[in-house]
Parts: sequence; C-alpha cells; structure tokens
Amino acid sequence: MRVAYLGPVGTYGEQAARHLVELEALVGAELLPQLGIRAVVQALACGRADAAVVPVENSVEGGVTACMDALWEHGDLAVTRALVLPIRHALLGSGPLEGISEVLSHPQALAQCSQWLGDNLPNALQLPTSSTADAARMVAGSRFRAAIASQQAGQEHHLQELAYPINDAVGNCTRFLMLRRGERSHEGPLVSLAFSLHSNQPGALLDALGCFAHRGLNMSRIESRPSKREMGEYIFFVDLELTEGSQPLDAALEELGPFCEHLALFGAYPITNLAQL
Repeated sequence: MRVAYLGPVGTYGEQAARHLVELEALVGAELLPQLGIRAVVQALACGRADAAVVPVENSVEGGVTACMDALWEHGDLAVTRALVLPIRHALLGSGPLEGISEVLSHPQALAQCSQWLGDNLPNALQLPTSSTADAARMVAGSRFRAAIASQQAGQEHHLQELAYPINDAVGNCTRFLMLRRGERSHEGPLVSLAFSLHSNQPGALLDALGCFAHRGLNMSRIESRPSKREMGEYIFFVDLELTEGSQPLDAALEELGPFCEHLALFGAYPITNLAQL
C-alpha cells in the first residue's frame, strides 16, 4: 500500500497520513511525499499511489482550493475517511529571534500566524514555500531566516525553537481527507459533494439547497469555487451530516439532479477529530 501526501518529511500532511494509515489499519503502508497538493492527487489518479492524503479545510483560513479543484477534476476518486488535526506552529531557525529578517512557510501557515508576525517580526519579509517542512529545510544554517513549521520539522532539520506556539487562533486545526480510487460510499456520518447549476437565476441556489433542508440533512459546510469557464459561474462544495442513514441522501440527490449541470458525490465517510481527544 502506497500513500501519497504533501511532503517533504515533517509536514502536517505527513502527521495526518500516519494517523489515517493507522485508523485504516493499512499495515506496512509506504508513505510517498509529493511536492504540491495537485501532485499528491495526481499520484493517486495515475496509479503511482494506492491512496492520497490531502488537506481540504482549515479552521482559520477556510477551504484549500487546490484540493477542491482536484476533487472536481478527478471523477474516479473517492473520499474514504477524514481526520481533523490540531495545528501548532513553531518559529524555527538557527539564529536569534531579533536577527530574523525573512520568514518562510506555506502561504496558509503564514496567514495563520499573521498577527503574531505583525507583533513580533513586523519588518520581516514573508516568503511562501510549497510546504512548512520545505521552509524548515530552506532555513537550516541561516542566521537571518526562520521557518514556520511543526516542532517535528524542526527536529528533522536540527533547528532551534525560537517561539512556540505562534498560530493566532488557539483552536487552529486542519481537516485532511484520505482519497482512494473506486466506488463512492453513501454510508457514513459525513458526506461531501459538489454541483454546478444550469443557470445563474434568482433562487436557483436556494432551490438546490432546499433538496437537503426539507429532508433534515444538516449542511455543515458550503463553499463556492469559480468554474474557470466564465465570470459568475460557480461550483458549490457541500458537506452534509448523515444522521438518518443513506436514504435521505439518495432522495435528495435524485431531486437535486435536474437543477444541476454537473453533480459529483465524493463519498460518505467516518471522521476522527484529534482536537477533541
């Protein structure tokens, strides 16, 4: 079993992948680090990996657009499990805090620590990288550069912990999905789907969402992404809680179909919240 994740070693993606491998009881799984979320999904789609772990949503910065776009583009992939991972960022470096003039990290991590950076390193240049662990690798040995990454990444690259934790929101967490090729389940406590509408008319979205509302399906998340075809055309990503089994979902999808130009069910799945353990 080969599991692709957003690398290199030391990322939160690796932490999530290890937890999900354990939850799925994938004994002897090999973790395959990839550069970029699209590369993670592509590794699964083209058969170089048997599963993929990707971040889909952060409690501070919202949806991870690269993940949503990739799910929409690959109709043969299914969500099989989710994990909510607490995120605790550290500022890592090889020199003193007062000498730091550049801070490197993934754009999401930089945004999640923006207030701390403004208060403590207001003049430091913020430079985006492909991952938090990659940032840790790039600052190793520098006296004026620091990285925002996990404590694990600091240990991997022998960096000093200059400050911890530095994320602005105490409850910062990220939801990761495990993706597999194959059939998309209708059974599970949470289901993810996406749809685009035939036309942008008054009440069109309300009519579509009504398919869920009058069946008592609670919508725990909704987010829109541009279709990339023309201005004002959107794809709507929705998560629903399935407290009464799959029958209400099946009925809602049947009713929703005629409203949609395209409808994609990503699958129903269990979710484990490590922030609550």
